[in-house]
Amino acid sequence: MKIILTKDVNSLGKAGEVVIVKDGYARNYLLPKDLARQANKKNIAAIATAVEQASIQEAKKRDNLEALSARLNKLTLKFTLKAGEEGKLFGSVTSAMIADAVISKGYPIDKKEVEIPEAINHIGSHYVNVKLGHGVSGRVKIKVAAE
Repeated sequence: MKIILTKDVNSLGKAGEVVIVKDGYARNYLLPKDLARQANKKNIAAIATAVEQASIQEAKKRDNLEALSARLNKLTLKFTLKAGEEGKLFGSVTSAMIADAVISKGYPIDKKEVEIPEAINHIGSHYVNVKLGHGVSGRVKIKVAAE
């Protein structure tokens, strides 16, 4: 049976591709799960426009993420925490603290997106990466001072 994929399927191909599969696989799996439609002129045209719209939306989202990344690269966060005599903090700066500080500056991120390469438990300047998705990431400078 000749079908057109509506979503990416690992073993078959990407959304919008026309493929030939066995009738049972198409009727029992692909069509009921809305992963594919029969390949006729009407469905091919509809899927092609849907795939084109999805790629346009993804491009817009990627542009927005790149703009957010550029703003995050210029951002510096300052934390004032209790520290010992040698500059070692009592505790550490966590990803939740960083995410809350970034959100308070007006940039929407999640604490799971913050990647701290090594524990921030000393006074000084540190850098953390913020993975925004679609291969886009930003780098935020963290300055830690003692109370």
